[in-house]
Amino acid sequence: MSSPGYDFWLFDLDGTVVDVDPSYPREVVAAVGDRLGREFTDSQAETLWYGVGGAREALLDSVGVDPEAFWDAFHSVEDPAARARATYVYDDAERVVPALDGPTGLVTHCQPFLTNPVLDMLDIRDWFDAVVCCTDETGWKPDPAPVEDVMADLGVADDREGVLVGDDPADVGAAWNAGLDAAHVRRVDPGARGQCVLGDHRVDRLDELRL
Repeated sequence: MSSPGYDFWLFDLDGTVVDVDPSYPREVVAAVGDRLGREFTDSQAETLWYGVGGAREALLDSVGVDPEAFWDAFHSVEDPAARARATYVYDDAERVVPALDGPTGLVTHCQPFLTNPVLDMLDIRDWFDAVVCCTDETGWKPDPAPVEDVMADLGVADDREGVLVGDDPADVGAAWNAGLDAAHVRRVDPGARGQCVLGDHRVDRLDELRL
C-alpha cells in the first residue's frame, strides 16, 4: 500500500492491529476480581479491558479499587500464551500493514511479556521495524516520549512527516504531542463507547486510509 505524504507509519497494537476473543477479557477480569475479593459484570469487564478515554480509571474509582492493586492482580493472573492464543489479527490490518512501503513502528501500552508472544504466535513481528512498549520509564500515551522513542529506533526522529494510527484518544494525543498526524480507527461505535474521538483521519477500518 502506497503512503504518499507520510515518510513513516506508527501503530497502536490492541484494538488497532489485533484484538481478542470477546470471552477472554471476561475470563481474565473475573480472575482479577477473585483476587481482589469482588465481582465485575461483563460490561465492567469490557470497560476494564479496553479502558478507552480514561473509562477504566473512572470505573475503578467508582467501585473503590486501587489501580495499582488492579494491575498487580491483572498481571499475576494473565498467562502470555493464553493471551496470544486468544488474539487475532484484524483482516484489514493483515492487508494494510505489511504492504506499507515506509518505516513502520509499533507503540503499545501492552507490556513486553504479553506483546512478544502475541507478535510471535501471530507471525506479525516482521511487520514492524521497531517496537516500543510503554512503561513508567518510557512514559504512557498521550505522553509523546514513547512515540519519540520508536521514532528514534526507526531513524526518523528528526522527521515529523509521519502518522500514528490507533483506536484510543490517548493515541491521538500522543501523535499530536509528538508533532505527528493522528488517524483514529473506530473499531467500536462511538455511541457504545460514550465518546467521539477526533483525528486528522477517522476511519472504521485501516483499508479506508486512502491518503
